[in-house]
Amino acid sequence: MEERAEKAVALMQQKGYNCAQAVACVFAEEAGADKKTVFRMAEGFGSGMGTMQGVCGALVGAVMLAGLSRSTANLEQPDSKPRTAALARTLMKAFEQEAGAVYCKDLKGVGTGKPLLACPDCVRLACRLAAREVFPEKA
Repeated sequence: MEERAEKAVALMQQKGYNCAQAVACVFAEEAGADKKTVFRMAEGFGSGMGTMQGVCGALVGAVMLAGLSRSTANLEQPDSKPRTAALARTLMKAFEQEAGAVYCKDLKGVGTGKPLLACPDCVRLACRLAAREVFPEKA
């Protein structure tokens, strides 16, 4: 699992992926999704969604994986939303518990000058949580 987290960090640092893309793309195959499509979907979620320092993009990438892996894709009668939402809450609570916040600005210490977690560490944490909570059978 740590290998996957380091691959995600490398995608971000060496290839220019944003944090959401890095997390979502390293698990795309497990989620049954095309990596290019996942890459495109996650593009606007880096640096706290649209670079607005909102919810951490790495965490958003993990939540995207929850939807990709749990949704029944029933367009006529969406029936998997409660299960996916519960998994998203689990991811968000676990991320907050381990990192101290879920918002990019708080994680980076904007306003306080006291960063809680650097971006690469947010990516590592989101990968660990995705492996543990979204894909436990592969962890």
